[in-house]
Amino acid sequence: MDTTRNILSFSEALYHLILMMLTLGQGVHSMPVPTDVPMCTASETAQYRLTFSGKWTQAAFPKQYPVYRPPAQWSNLIGVTHSTDFHIWQRNEFASNGVREFAEKGEAWTLMKEVEAAGERIQSVYGIVSAPAVKGGTGQMKTEFEVFARHSYLSFLVRLVPSPDWFVGVESIDLCDGDQWKENVSLDLFPYDAGTDSGFTFSSPNFETLPQDQITQITSSYPSHPANSFYYRRLKHLPPIAKVMLTKIKKTNQIISLLVEPTESNLLPTGNKIEDQLINTPLDCEVSVWSPWGLCKSKCGDSGVRHRTRYVIMHPANNGLACPLLEEERTCFPDHCL
Repeated sequence: MDTTRNILSFSEALYHLILMMLTLGQGVHSMPVPTDVPMCTASETAQYRLTFSGKWTQAAFPKQYPVYRPPAQWSNLIGVTHSTDFHIWQRNEFASNGVREFAEKGEAWTLMKEVEAAGERIQSVYGIVSAPAVKGGTGQMKTEFEVFARHSYLSFLVRLVPSPDWFVGVESIDLCDGDQWKENVSLDLFPYDAGTDSGFTFSSPNFETLPQDQITQITSSYPSHPANSFYYRRLKHLPPIAKVMLTKIKKTNQIISLLVEPTESNLLPTGNKIEDQLINTPLDCEVSVWSPWGLCKSKCGDSGVRHRTRYVIMHPANNGLACPLLEEERTCFPDHCL
């Protein structure tokens, strides 16, 4: 409980710090985007509402699901609106020091300094997007942000807590379509490995990856080690662990939205409870290797039996395969009988 309070207190303080940086940084200007990509020609700015919904349930992800110290939860959301010449993170590329610290520890100071430096150097960042941490695996967080023609892209990260260096996010999604802004965008989110820590499970101790790996998507079969918390050999694909909805706010609602007091939406479960309950990932039983055969138990001249055993590593869940026999015996004759 104390660990959870500390994480939430840090997240709330960080959230307010980012809001202050966002207020001070509204004067950042843009540079023209490269000419080899489609140009956004929308004449007006657009406001969007971002709704992040966690789907990290024990039914969907039963293997090693973290229930305490700390339980499954989400860090604060950190993101930017930007042009095509900036990337806060990219799949199959190396994570920056800022992304490393955020993915491993939830610390965003270095990442914010990197964003600030990019805004000053190449003027590719328009604004910072942030939302407070979610206190459970299935909560929600909401925030609003603005985009305009030369900075029509959105990128963000949210860290899985606890985890070695795992996160979900969006990388350079364009909210503009020619001269129009997209009304709604819905994306399923899947876990990524930042490539900086080699831990296999949610609660693995720190184990630095040397040399550093690239950012890769975690799947039901990759990493292919059975100990990995997301390794499910019977699944072709993992179910989405989160979802993000981006909704364009109508101009008539701008003034109203600014007057609404911040809500405790991050304390609420996701709205579609039926959809979440339908996802039940089968978890098969996992057992250890057999022990050596034991001593032969019998009287001299008579046949006897010897035994070997194994133990359960992972109990089945959600109609997964049941555990096999944990003990075997076979006929034997005693050695060195006098």
